[in-house]
Amino acid sequence: MAEYTPDSFKILLGKLVKTPEYFTPEDLKLALHHLFTPDAALPVQIGAFLAALHIGRVERRPESLAAAAEVLRARALQAAIEDGDTDFVVDIVGTGGDGHNTFNVSTTAAVVAAGAGARVIKHGSRASTSSSGSADLLQSLDCIFTAPSPGTPLPIPKVPFTFILAPHYHPALAMLAPYRKSLPFRTLFNVLGPLINPACPRGMVLGVAERELGPTFAQSLREGGVERALVDGKITEIKLHPELFGLSVHSLSSRMPGTFKALLDSGNDIPESLTPVLHFVLLNASALLVVAGLASDFKEGVALAMNSITSGNAWDALLAFRNAGMEAVKEISEPENGRA
Repeated sequence: MAEYTPDSFKILLGKLVKTPEYFTPEDLKLALHHLFTPDAALPVQIGAFLAALHIGRVERRPESLAAAAEVLRARALQAAIEDGDTDFVVDIVGTGGDGHNTFNVSTTAAVVAAGAGARVIKHGSRASTSSSGSADLLQSLDCIFTAPSPGTPLPIPKVPFTFILAPHYHPALAMLAPYRKSLPFRTLFNVLGPLINPACPRGMVLGVAERELGPTFAQSLREGGVERALVDGKITEIKLHPELFGLSVHSLSSRMPGTFKALLDSGNDIPESLTPVLHFVLLNASALLVVAGLASDFKEGVALAMNSITSGNAWDALLAFRNAGMEAVKEISEPENGRA
């Protein structure tokens, strides 16, 4: 095993600063191993490295994102997915940072798609650029996130919707948190989340904050083993419009007032004031259902998603996840009580 030291990291940092065009994915992997090894890089070196990645736009290269994701997945705690080999697991997520502060559409759409028959295992965290992250929203609804133990994969039961908290599975990222918070720009690690879901979803709907990141993420998803992400082997660029879904166009500001519970727990009595939010959710859930292979086109996906809401299946999918979390906590606490 190679020895990681500040001196060996200094060589990599010098190459990145002086000739970023020649900083390869293998260089990036080696540098990340330094960052995730205690005392292998000095604080000033870590800050300089993150800044150089950003300035040199190395973090925008598909091969760099794929390399970084590979390192983090290898260091992540294992997730044991019940029927993960046979189910077509999907996820829907955004990279954040678009500045619009819209409500958490990806989580809402994930639950709606789960209520329509998709197997969704969502990977996320707490809010960093919006008013409510996935974890914040679900915790407000009394959902519990159970952390796995190193060396002991925590079984993820076969329920329609599951959420796994990123910091529980990626302890290596905790080492960098203070540095990232002190920098005035988004780093490589801000956008890696969609690529490092421990559940290894085979299908994904991914929203990016900047249009130019789209092709980069499409390539990175393919290299990371995702089979369908509105991408199927060959990468093509298309423009989606609400008309393709049979939905109306609404302004961004009209989508912010809606709340998760008001929409999903209203059955057939969805307030007219929530129509923009409803269409926002239906569009995203439809895209995920197409990726999951449950809808042949976006209009069929909208119909399935709408039925998921009005039938109560979406809300039931959330309750199933909440109940599974409570059961997991009970199972963990019982052996501990027995030892006491």
